[in-house]
Amino acid sequence: MKAHYRTAVVEATCEPLDIAVGLASSGLFDTSAIYEAPDGWSIVGGVAAEVVVDSESIRCTRLGATHEEPWFGEPLTAVQNFLSDLPIADWTAYGWCAFELSHAIAGMTAKAGTLLHLVVPETEIRLTQSRIVLRSLDGAALAAVENALARIAADTAPATRVPVQVDLETGADDYRRSVASLVEEISAGKLQKAILSREVPVETEIDFPASFRRGRRENTPARSFLLDMGGLRCFGFSPETVIEVFADGRVASQPLAGTRALTGDPDLDRKLREDLLSDPKELHEHAISVKIAVDELAGPCKPESVVVEEYMSVKERGSVQHLASRVVGRMPEGASPWDAFAAVFPAVTASGVPKHAAYQVIRKHEQNPRGPYAGAVLKVAEDGTMDAALVLRSVYARGGRTWLRAGAGIVEQSWPDRELEETREKLGSVATSLLACTKGVGTMALGAAPARTESHH
Repeated sequence: MKAHYRTAVVEATCEPLDIAVGLASSGLFDTSAIYEAPDGWSIVGGVAAEVVVDSESIRCTRLGATHEEPWFGEPLTAVQNFLSDLPIADWTAYGWCAFELSHAIAGMTAKAGTLLHLVVPETEIRLTQSRIVLRSLDGAALAAVENALARIAADTAPATRVPVQVDLETGADDYRRSVASLVEEISAGKLQKAILSREVPVETEIDFPASFRRGRRENTPARSFLLDMGGLRCFGFSPETVIEVFADGRVASQPLAGTRALTGDPDLDRKLREDLLSDPKELHEHAISVKIAVDELAGPCKPESVVVEEYMSVKERGSVQHLASRVVGRMPEGASPWDAFAAVFPAVTASGVPKHAAYQVIRKHEQNPRGPYAGAVLKVAEDGTMDAALVLRSVYARGGRTWLRAGAGIVEQSWPDRELEETREKLGSVATSLLACTKGVGTMALGAAPARTESHH
């Protein structure tokens, strides 16, 4: 017998971003996530089922019972099996995976730490411009969300918070040296391209929901997200998707490679865009990324179905503009979205060419494991759909430490100063949104919840 969600529908009386942030700030959930996709916003909380993969084991929890065992070969098959056997009808799972999951998929030794964390929520709120759909396995939780909407509506104005300053020059000299060393390795024929990143610490405790709201208003992401799961807090404005899988088997990936600043000055931005579209280094880097995306999708998809649907357009993403393409294909009947995910993860635009060689140089030149940086935020559903966004332009907090991270694609023609500047441009898309944590601050005003309809599915 499967558990079923109880559903209620109410009218949306304010912007989805404000509703999402208000609920994330409400204190209703110990575990929560916001995920924004083109079809609307999802806000989820509580744990009905959960799967956590680390370097050695997979821990599965469903309706209160937990089982942990080692995984062998690669862990995604075990994740897929767990989800397919869930005693919950019409489930959707939300969560994230670390960049180092790619090592496990490739048969390499993965360093200790969480590789994947997915939650099927007890309560799920889906937002569009016109309505709010509430779903919960617990009737009391459903009522609590409605009450939270009404309580938050009484708070008529957002509190003033202090902006946080971040030193974007931290580690700059080390980064220049690493870029120069990597260019030598590329020139020696060890690989064609690798994305090299650097961390920047945030010394002040930040208010994650308020900072997410401010950052979302300043950015134009492909996806946005806010997570509080298993000790990790993270929000970001993803510039591209790793993989999109639709219920009919269609698959899409959106490689972005090639970057210039986006200043807000129309004339300067036009000149920078023209420079981007004519720079041999950027065009070469982008073409490599598209070729790899085509080759990778030809694995899980019918080869003749894989095409480049959009090539080298320019996408504006907050403080930067990118060269962007879209590669699509169609999987055979009966294929799993995890087949497509495993074929393309990690994104070539955040790893390198060839990928295995890139993993090695990334380990060599970067001090700390990447964790969620250059991994993915995931939304996967029982109907076979999957939406996986690349985790970039993000801020992270874990174990009392908060940080930013950004990288640049290094090829043989790269110059250390220019690649460092590119990391500054990317870091700027989140660094300007950080707001300090303030004790006892109320939440953003929301519209009151009017009369609603309820059903069971």
